[in-house]
Amino acid sequence: MSIARALYSILTWCAQPLLRRKLRRRARAEPGYAHAVGERFGRYAPPIDSLMLHSGTDPQGRFVWIHAVSLGETRAAAILLAALRERLPGMRLLLTHGTATGRAEGEKLLLPGDVQVWLPWDTPGAVARFLRKFRPAIGILMETEVWPNLVAGCRQHGVPLVLANARLSEKSLRKAQRLSRLSRPAYAGLAAAWAQTEDDATRLRALGAPVRGVFGNLKFDVVPDAAQLAQGRAWRGLSLKPVLLFASSREGEEAMWLQEFLKQKQAPAQSEQAQEAINTEAQWLIVPRHPQRFDEVHQLLLDAGLTVSRRSTWAAGPDAADVWLGDSLGEMALYYGLADTALLGGSFAPLGGQNLIEAAACGCPVVLGPHTYNFADAADLACAAGAAQRVDGMAEGMAAACAVASDSARLLEMQDDALRFAAAHRGAAKATGDAVVALFGRR
Repeated sequence: MSIARALYSILTWCAQPLLRRKLRRRARAEPGYAHAVGERFGRYAPPIDSLMLHSGTDPQGRFVWIHAVSLGETRAAAILLAALRERLPGMRLLLTHGTATGRAEGEKLLLPGDVQVWLPWDTPGAVARFLRKFRPAIGILMETEVWPNLVAGCRQHGVPLVLANARLSEKSLRKAQRLSRLSRPAYAGLAAAWAQTEDDATRLRALGAPVRGVFGNLKFDVVPDAAQLAQGRAWRGLSLKPVLLFASSREGEEAMWLQEFLKQKQAPAQSEQAQEAINTEAQWLIVPRHPQRFDEVHQLLLDAGLTVSRRSTWAAGPDAADVWLGDSLGEMALYYGLADTALLGGSFAPLGGQNLIEAAACGCPVVLGPHTYNFADAADLACAAGAAQRVDGMAEGMAAACAVASDSARLLEMQDDALRFAAAHRGAAKATGDAVVALFGRR
C-alpha cells in the first residue's frame, strides 16, 4: 500500500463516526438512509450467508455486480442490465448504491436470487468484508464512482472492475489531478473503462484509465414508458395554455424561477412581445429532482401566494392551479409528454445540469441554462441538432421556453429534431453488453 493510500485509509477509518452522524441526519428527511446502516461498513445480514452464491450461468457461477450510486446511474444501469440478462441468461445480480433514491429505484430491477446492498465505505476492512461476502465475478461501476481502496481490493481478490458509461468533466479531472497520488493508481487499476465520448476518453486517459472503447451514453438507449407518455399527452390536451416544465429542478433553482415568475406576473405588459414573455400565460409544471424536497418546494410556492396542484392528488388529470407540482418518482415520461417545452434543472444554478436525453427521447424540446458541465457533450450535441436551446439565465430561459411553446411551427420542428437526435445516438447498451461478455470470455 502506498503512503498516499495508507494516509487516505486512516482518514476514511477515522471519518466513520461522521458518516454515521450524516446518515442519521439525512434519514430525518429520507428514511431510506436509516436502512441497513451496517452494510455501509461491510456488515451484512446473516440471511445473505445462506444464499447459494455459486448458482447462475456466468463463467464463475458468481454474482455480476453493478454499482449505481444514485438515481441517474441506476436508470443507466437498468438499460445495461437488460442487455446483460439477454446475453447471460440466469445471471444473478448484486446491485449496490450510495443514495436512498438510487436504492429505491434499484429495487425495481431485482429478480429472484438477486441481492441489493449498500456499497461499503471505502476503508480496506469494509471493502474486504464486502468482497469476501459476495465474491463477484465482475464489478461494473456506473459512470463516475472510482474509489482507491475499492479498486485495490478488487485487484487483490481477483475481481475485474470496469467503469461503464464512463464520464469525467474538466472540473472533476482538475480535482483528481490535484490528488493524483490517489487517483492515478485507482483509475489505472481498472480492468477497462468504456467512455461516453472522445472527450471523456481523453480525460480518463490523462488519469491513467485503460480506456477500451468509446460507446456513447447508455441513456440514449432508454425507451420511454409508452403508457406514461400517452397519459401525459392526453392530459396535455386538456390545457388551453402551453405547458412548460421545469424538469429535475435543484435546490435554489425553484427560488430563482419563482422570483422571475412573480416579477413577470406583477409587471404590466409594455408590448405584444413583452406580453408573450409573461409566463403566467403558460401553465408551469415543476418537478424537483429529489423527492425529499417535494414538500419544501410546495411550501415555497404556497408562501408566495400561488395555488398548487400536486401530481399525487391527480385522478382524471391536473387540477386548475397557478403551478403544477410533479411529486412522484419514475414518471418523467409522463411529465415530458405533458409538456410542450422544458427547462433543464441543475443548469441554472452552478450544479452541472441534469440528463436531457430522456426529454429528447420523448420528443420534448429543452432550454438549457449556462451550467451543463456534467453533460457537456450531450448538451452541445442537442443544441447542434436543434433539440435544445442554450440561454444565459433564468429570465431568458423562461421567455425562450414560452416562445417555443407558443410558435407551433417551431415547436413541431424542435420536437422532430429531438426525436431524431435521440435515435441517432443509440447503441451503447449493445456495445457495453458485448464488452462485458468478452471480458468474461478472457478469464
